[in-house]
Amino acid sequence: MKLPDYNAPSALAVVLDEHGFGMQKKFGQNFLINAYIRQELVSALGLSAGNSVWEVGPGLGSMTSLLLETGADVTVFEIDRGFVQLLTSYFGSHQSFHLIEGDVLKTWKAEYDRQAPDAFFGNLPYNIAAKLIAATIEAECFFNRMVITVQKEVGLRMTAAPGSADYSSFSVLCQWAYDVTPIRDIAPAAFWPKPNVESRALRFIKKRSPQPVRDARLFLTLVRGLFGARRKTVKNNLSTLLAARGKKTPPAEALLKEASIDPVDRAESLTVYDFIRLSDIVAGCDE
Repeated sequence: MKLPDYNAPSALAVVLDEHGFGMQKKFGQNFLINAYIRQELVSALGLSAGNSVWEVGPGLGSMTSLLLETGADVTVFEIDRGFVQLLTSYFGSHQSFHLIEGDVLKTWKAEYDRQAPDAFFGNLPYNIAAKLIAATIEAECFFNRMVITVQKEVGLRMTAAPGSADYSSFSVLCQWAYDVTPIRDIAPAAFWPKPNVESRALRFIKKRSPQPVRDARLFLTLVRGLFGARRKTVKNNLSTLLAARGKKTPPAEALLKEASIDPVDRAESLTVYDFIRLSDIVAGCDE
């Protein structure tokens, strides 16, 4: 089946009308209609023949077609039944094309356990972007490289530095596992329909080994917990966490002193390495 003109909103509208479905806003569908940017983002992923890549939010397949041109094995995740049918008609005969239908938040883990890909790509729906990236990191399921487009606000959180307004537990998770760099900002006019917010494309490169921690689950719990009450000091938040664990450990102040962290600091002032150091000290008390 012939592919539509992905640069022309009128052509995309015809396809949608002909197949009897319109935009379903709840799934966050916005099509990137700028050919230069589409190629730039796919090129940034650095795919070659024999690689495997996941694409989330393929829509009508504008990026899918470019990913397949690299010779990579492409698995797309799509929740919208109408888009599933169109994607199948466009690419179903391609040996390197695979489709997982359903909510990616519910389907990704089983597919990762079956066969983890080399790379991850997506114009991520704004309503799931942070949830999906955080879920993969918390499950310690990493990709060698990712190129994703998200709401700019989410992108700022991914690269935020300690002490900045955007720095959060999500920032720590992303920067623990990956080297994250912005590729470009994308104006609403590059999409159809136009979203109400600016977007940001980012490249994630997996660290050779995410900074080793003694207990990854404890580390993730600690990061979430210390950011849980942002107005409280790290001493107060750590004390609450230690009490909830129900294990015999030294007082929070003693642990913080060993980690060279000021007890009156707040979580947003701590670096990724501060969190790792503190987590390892707490984990050492369990051994």
